Amino acid sequence: MNLKTLEDMGDLSGKRVFVRVDFNVPLDDEGNVRDDKRIQHAVPTFKYLLEHGVSKIVLASHLGRPKNNEVNLQTDKVAAKLAELLGEPVTKADDWGEGGLTEDKIVMLENIRFHKAEKSKDEAERDAFGKQLASLADVFVNEAFSNSHRKHASMTSIPKFIPGCVGLGVEKEVGAIQKAISDPEHPLVAVIGGLKADKLKAIHNLLGSADRILVAGALATNLLKAKGHEIGTSKSDDEGMEEMADVAKEIIASDKVQLPTDFVVADDFSETANIKTVAADGIEPGWMALDIGPESAESFAKQISEAKTVLWFGPIGVFEMAPFATGTKLIGEAIANSEAVSIVGGGDSAGAVKKLGLEEEMTLVSTGGGASLEMIEGKELPALKVLQNNL
Repeated sequence: MNLKTLEDMGDLSGKRVFVRVDFNVPLDDEGNVRDDKRIQHAVPTFKYLLEHGVSKIVLASHLGRPKNNEVNLQTDKVAAKLAELLGEPVTKADDWGEGGLTEDKIVMLENIRFHKAEKSKDEAERDAFGKQLASLADVFVNEAFSNSHRKHASMTSIPKFIPGCVGLGVEKEVGAIQKAISDPEHPLVAVIGGLKADKLKAIHNLLGSADRILVAGALATNLLKAKGHEIGTSKSDDEGMEEMADVAKEIIASDKVQLPTDFVVADDFSETANIKTVAADGIEPGWMALDIGPESAESFAKQISEAKTVLWFGPIGVFEMAPFATGTKLIGEAIANSEAVSIVGGGDSAGAVKKLGLEEEMTLVSTGGGASLEMIEGKELPALKVLQNNL
């Protein structure tokens, strides 16, 4: 993927720069930032711009899923946290127009999703808003990888009107994921978990490059069901599996794909349920698989230890509940202790890594589960594609 970087933009001195970030961070009951990792992730890009003499930085982010421009989803507290981390004043604007910009060098706009055109299904409406935003700057920077699979005005419309590039964080994420897909060090082991059958697209795309694909989570029981096995009351995505039936058959037939050989099952979705370990073909009616069993965990961990590249997308089990967290813990530790280049998809996988305290042991913990998964599936991300066609 041939994307312009900050360095490619040349002399930035005196220019106004619009930076689209993803500061969709968790907030406490009082609206304070509870976890500032996403904001920290963008700080190097802001420092680069300041060090290269830009005259102004206008930044925008979405925050939550506003329905009625809720006060608790305004970006004031997020702007304050950026100022704290950056050590520079950051002023909050109340709208998205030139009139809201102050004389300060760094200005954060109001929650971009408060404007109805941001997520409009009408491209012309999105582009009109994008043109308005583009008028605030000379250069556009995409530092929101996690939102790059969305056709939103601030992601795909702004760079239709001003030159654009990716920020340092997006450059790093895209580069790492792209190399893992197109030019990995072998053996390449992919660990794919979660529930949704649409992850079968990622598995299918990896059949050509991966040496081993280890399937866990509810996705594994979905595939066992497709093979004709009883899965009891385990979660299933029947509609998705029906749509992906032909792909599922190919995956099941591949000798690169390994399903768990045993599971930890329970008679209720609860930490206090009755629990036992059974063979993969021994799940009884009324019981549900909530984690891989010890035999599977040992086998998966051994293969991970021999890998040179590891991709991990989706939880191994219900790691939020202690009785069903062992598989996730063992797999996470195996990846952390390996010498492999390790890329962890965002979402639940990133949450598991964080809970285990293993973030620093991974090569890359992606900021965007949906965006990174779509790259693994071989899809083009709209917000990156528009930059390839940029002015």
